[in-house]
Amino acid sequence: MSTSDFVNQAERLLVPVYGRTEAAFVRGHGAWLEDADGRRVLDFFSSILCTNLGHCHPAVTAAVQRQIATLVHVSNLHYSAPQLELAEMLVANSFADRVFLCNSGAEANEAAIKLARRYGHASGGRFEILTMLGSFHGRTMATIAATGQEKVRKGFEPTLPGFRYVPFGDVAAIEAALKPETVAVLVEPVQGEGGVVVPPAGYLAALRELCDRHDLLLMLDEVQTGCGRTGTLFAYQQMDVVPDVMTLAKSLGNGLPVGAMLATERAAISLDLGAHGSTFGGNCVTNAAAVATLGVLLAPETLPRARVAAARLRSGLERLAAQHPETIETVRGMGLLLGLELRDGERARTVAARALDAGLLLNVTAERVLRIAPPLVVTDEEIDLCLAILKGALPS
Repeated sequence: MSTSDFVNQAERLLVPVYGRTEAAFVRGHGAWLEDADGRRVLDFFSSILCTNLGHCHPAVTAAVQRQIATLVHVSNLHYSAPQLELAEMLVANSFADRVFLCNSGAEANEAAIKLARRYGHASGGRFEILTMLGSFHGRTMATIAATGQEKVRKGFEPTLPGFRYVPFGDVAAIEAALKPETVAVLVEPVQGEGGVVVPPAGYLAALRELCDRHDLLLMLDEVQTGCGRTGTLFAYQQMDVVPDVMTLAKSLGNGLPVGAMLATERAAISLDLGAHGSTFGGNCVTNAAAVATLGVLLAPETLPRARVAAARLRSGLERLAAQHPETIETVRGMGLLLGLELRDGERARTVAARALDAGLLLNVTAERVLRIAPPLVVTDEEIDLCLAILKGALPS
């Protein structure tokens, strides 16, 4: 099948909810994708930040092949080795005492929302969760209600009550918004869909102090920032804060559908027997992939190398910004989650389209921000090629 064949078939068969580019990919390796017409494309979007180790990483591929030939799935009414191994790795390398395993970021955030509700009901009937303007937490009915973007909620009203939105990065605004029914604060360490927005220094630490003072759960959505994306295994580890709850997904399985909600013992005990569940959560194959992914991320060379790559990429983007002040407003982000904010949305879409035509895959988020997120295993040569293509795609 050619790319046009893929496009025609998709238009005939699929519910049209995605704004797709006319690119049909049939294979990938490392930072590279190949489309149905045989064209190679450098992937600096990592499939919406899902393939942090690049496409078809050999360690993950081998783990999946071994597991799928051994045991594909077993009910959560029983035990299986891959989910226990994954839970052990997550607890050993984070703040958490307990883990709930699921299939996606939306499901992980659903679990966090339900945990907060149960926690609040046991402490005076509290139920409200404060989230941030510009945030994104998923596409289920609960997680669109939690998302601080009106366009995501539009047409699905009435949304689930119990959420209010406050400005991101403003601790005073959160404190002013507190009510007797408030039980938790849900926040992304860096807003990805919101435009790769990094909060002020000390923001999360101040939130921690505020939550401690008012007996609130601090819940971090690390669906995009987790698994090495910001230069440490989890973003909170470089922000002087320890949360009560953290959600993970996307790159946890390096492209396979696996999510997790991590919690302290004090918070986790709220979800007792029968309070929550997931048919495919803890699936043997996807959890084996996550174990292999974490194994690579925890190897001594992986994250230091990713930090070097991040510095090289950011430096190059800042040079481009200095050379094109009429087009580029700013460079921001953490680690290998970077945003190039352009002066307007039309330019951003044009630059992304030109880059794709030249063999570089980027993404436009928040209307005018080019989200640039290569795999953590990206090479210097691939970074330099990205910068060269991007320079050619910018208005002269």
